[in-house]
Amino acid sequence: MSEDKEAQENELLALASIYDEEEFRRAESAQGGEIQLCLELPPNFKLLVKGDKTAEYNVCFLPPLVLNFELPADYPSTSPPVFSLSSKWMTKAQLSSLCQRLDELWDENQGFEVLFMWIQFLKEETLNFLSIQSPLELYRSSIKGGGERRKTDPEAKAGTQCMSQSEKPEEKKADVQKENSDQHFSPSSQSDPRAVVLMDPHSDPLPQLLDFDEAQRQRAFDGKVFCCGICFSDKLGASCLCFKGCQHVYCKVCMTEYFQIQIRDGNVQCLNCPEPECTSLATPSQVKQLVDEELFARYDRLLLQSSLDLMADVVYCPRHSCGTAVMVEPDTTMGICSACQYAFCTLCKLGYHGVSHCKITADDLRSLRDEYLSATPEGQKFMEQRFGKRVVQKAVEESFSRDWLKENCKCCPRCGTNIQKVDGCNKMTCTSCKQYFCWLCLGALSKVNPYSHFNNPHSPCFNQLFHGVDVDDDEFWSDEED
Repeated sequence: MSEDKEAQENELLALASIYDEEEFRRAESAQGGEIQLCLELPPNFKLLVKGDKTAEYNVCFLPPLVLNFELPADYPSTSPPVFSLSSKWMTKAQLSSLCQRLDELWDENQGFEVLFMWIQFLKEETLNFLSIQSPLELYRSSIKGGGERRKTDPEAKAGTQCMSQSEKPEEKKADVQKENSDQHFSPSSQSDPRAVVLMDPHSDPLPQLLDFDEAQRQRAFDGKVFCCGICFSDKLGASCLCFKGCQHVYCKVCMTEYFQIQIRDGNVQCLNCPEPECTSLATPSQVKQLVDEELFARYDRLLLQSSLDLMADVVYCPRHSCGTAVMVEPDTTMGICSACQYAFCTLCKLGYHGVSHCKITADDLRSLRDEYLSATPEGQKFMEQRFGKRVVQKAVEESFSRDWLKENCKCCPRCGTNIQKVDGCNKMTCTSCKQYFCWLCLGALSKVNPYSHFNNPHSPCFNQLFHGVDVDDDEFWSDEED
């Protein structure tokens, strides 16, 4: 007995020296403990999710196998360790097979310490022993009201790798009756009472598996050393930020300053990787880690605003004192603000006018022609429906007329009437108000002696009565003819 106790103590001390506290925890009140074993997955290991939709996920870590054990007083000379084996992703049948294999290893090495041998087998050989390969299939069943799960055909197949299985009530009842009648586990049984499935059969296992994988990846990242691509300093991963899309790494000090500048400038859509031509964006959780609460609140608000701006069915209340985002029903031009109850046209932002055409201001009418002429046939048809075909045609005609008048006419300095100069000297007479004016400088001329403007040496138009005019020596002009 003393030799067994000494062997037990030596084995437990050896395990404590080999594995850290997160892997091995020794029991305080008995000769035993708990060992958590993360399996070594091959590269590019995938989870294949089947259900309403099929999807694949790359994982580097799966939740550990948990081996709980207690050493009897006559271990290792006579009795094996008393143990249970549990998992969050293996099936009852898979865990039962592993329990049987541990029994076989004890039978082959009875009289010797086997805990380290068990650990090495579970950690290194479990995948091959159970023929688990990538992709590992995960069947997701829909959860109905009352906690009843809908059965899927793949779950009914025997021997299929399935991390989430449901059993019929009759089968569960039969298993309970069998366990009550058979107090000891036999190798021919389908399930081992020492095999414990930790996953709730009514819950979706995928989020838990992905969360564990993410946490373990972060833990591995935190322990590595990286060179920041901005300040070129070597820092531990715990002091760095890794962009998930591209895996580029920068220190948190540099990225904090970068994020602060962009958020203050309102460029919340530009929190991307600083690597040239890289488009990977920082996640909101990463931004929240690096900036204070006030800046993150601004980032969150502007990000929501920019996201709403990109949504075709979202407009904003046109009232300056409101500006609330409003969801618009398809195929309608009416928006009703949920905050101030203002009903408005989503096209012209004025009060809702039903089937009547949108009203357009004089300033907007000037730019309507260019927009109409550059639009596609579909766009032109939409504008005609929105403003009315007659309004659009009028805008086009008036715009062309305005361009022609601008190029060929000048305005009377007195009444503003457009005057076209066809021929003759630079002394003009307005056809509307009969005002004399100079075509060159548009200055008003004296009605008594309008030509003095061109004869006065101090006038800006001195001797320029016929400037720019082809003069025929045989032709003469008088005040009456002009």
